[in-house]
Amino acid sequence: MKNYLKALLFLVCIGIVSCSDENDLPGDSENPIEEEIDMSNFSENFGAEISRDFIGRVIDKNNIPIPEVQITIGSSITITDVNGVFIMDDATVFERFGYIKAEKQGYIHASRSLTPTNGRNVVTIMMLEETISGTTTSGQQALIDNGNGASVALSGDYVDSDGNSYEGGVQVIVHHLDPTDDAVRQQMPGMLYAQDLENRERALQTLGMLAVELRGDNGEDLNLAENTTAEITIPLDPTLVPNAPETIPLWYFDEDKGYWIEDGLAVLQGNKYVGSVSHFSFWNCDIPVEAYVVCFNIVDDQGNPFANQSVKIISSIYGGRYGITNSNGEVCGLLPANETLVFEVFKEDCGNVAIYTENVGPYTQDTTQDIVVTLPNNTILETITGVLNDCDSNPIPSGYAIISYESNEQVVSVVNGVFETIFLRCTDNLNYTVQGFDLDNLQQSDVLTYTFTTPSSITGNIPVCNDVEEFIEYSIDNGNVTLFILSDINANFLEMGPNLDIPTLTINGYDQTTNTGIYMYGQLYPDPYVGTYDYLDFSDPADTGFDITEFLGQMENNTIVYNLENLGDVGEYIDISFSGTYDNNSGTHTIVGTVHVLRDL
Repeated sequence: MKNYLKALLFLVCIGIVSCSDENDLPGDSENPIEEEIDMSNFSENFGAEISRDFIGRVIDKNNIPIPEVQITIGSSITITDVNGVFIMDDATVFERFGYIKAEKQGYIHASRSLTPTNGRNVVTIMMLEETISGTTTSGQQALIDNGNGASVALSGDYVDSDGNSYEGGVQVIVHHLDPTDDAVRQQMPGMLYAQDLENRERALQTLGMLAVELRGDNGEDLNLAENTTAEITIPLDPTLVPNAPETIPLWYFDEDKGYWIEDGLAVLQGNKYVGSVSHFSFWNCDIPVEAYVVCFNIVDDQGNPFANQSVKIISSIYGGRYGITNSNGEVCGLLPANETLVFEVFKEDCGNVAIYTENVGPYTQDTTQDIVVTLPNNTILETITGVLNDCDSNPIPSGYAIISYESNEQVVSVVNGVFETIFLRCTDNLNYTVQGFDLDNLQQSDVLTYTFTTPSSITGNIPVCNDVEEFIEYSIDNGNVTLFILSDINANFLEMGPNLDIPTLTINGYDQTTNTGIYMYGQLYPDPYVGTYDYLDFSDPADTGFDITEFLGQMENNTIVYNLENLGDVGEYIDISFSGTYDNNSGTHTIVGTVHVLRDL
């Protein structure tokens, strides 16, 4: 059961719904369930049905993508691709609650719940393998331990998924989730949003979770027989023990509904909680908390959406959790009531410290709040835009780009072929990579290297076509003139020119269909040659730079910047991106281009 935060994950939860004004905690044995409480109307808290868009990635605990995972949102179903990515548009969810399920044989059932936002919601789900902790046989008592202090004591009576009595061998899967582990926010099912014994909404502060699943001889799902119980033991991290209550409510995750439901108590025995359960699912030891849904609209100091970025909310009582903004800079979460909280932009590549901090709250109702992020001088906001085209040079309607910078990787969907995102840069490294994927035609591009041209970097048009080995493309005046050259390209490098004591690079491509092309000539820096170049001044034999005037005509006021990102050996790739403005006899023009060609000499 998984998630990739689209909504702000707090208390290991992502937000939904408003909460009751009552502040007493459920689960006390002196607060019995009243007969008149209608537990079936809990979903009325979710609001009306709406359609929302999602993009997500499913990974394992080593952050390796998992392909062919079935993703279900409402009545819509899709499958993750080779990168573990899924895109689902117009999925039916509720205004304040969306539920995403991920299923694949060999993995524990995974899911994520969230408060859907208007933009494309981003989700990451980390699936856990069905590692067998032990085996037993029906009719026999057994104590199965996962080796890390978590265990389940079984009486031996089981049923299959149809409720029929089961006789035979039983494989037992026991997996403990420690809330002090950052990975728990991606591994836990749903979010920490719950229905208590009095049918009230509650956020949860978890002290530990335990997943138990049973498999029969033929791999079938099993559960406890009616009127039988099992004893579960959930160990506590040493940092949690001093403040752990002697008794704590137990909650199970309802895989059909997508939220937690209170059911019983666990008792603290040493550094472990022990409780009795009547069926298996994820079980959770939690303190219920009154909370409200808070949505943040986040922009930078120029008013641009703070898109696809990690943010953190910290409670002095309940600790902190992370969330990821959507393409519009929005993120929503279920936050504790009546407490001043700390909002942070936190990035490991920037010294593992907060690069922006602001106090928010306290909240006494559902709220939408605007936040303007001002970054320190050593942190640069880089915007990356580009276009993915299919093999016929048409913008792809359904696809995404994987953009990587240092240890960060973003999966960014396209709208009419166009993708856009931002990265925070705190180092002098200016190189990033882009790879495009076409979901309709099941094609992909090469991994292309680019250089940031701060603050805005344009990759140009990227052909997402497996059959294309090399290409040259450029676009003038935002697509008023666009050229793609996919064949008959020559790229030659000379470490020392015949008439110049300077390295030279020539790239020539011609499109016979349109009778157009490009001739690029460059005089380069010494080895390793890569770097940023401006236009070439032919009056200075020692000048470095590039010239592309042959097919485009004489250029005046030339501001074109060329980034030579890679100069491979013969048979390997040369990568150049360029953009800027120039004047000619028809006026002022903009140009953006990408060169990804194989070196011939």
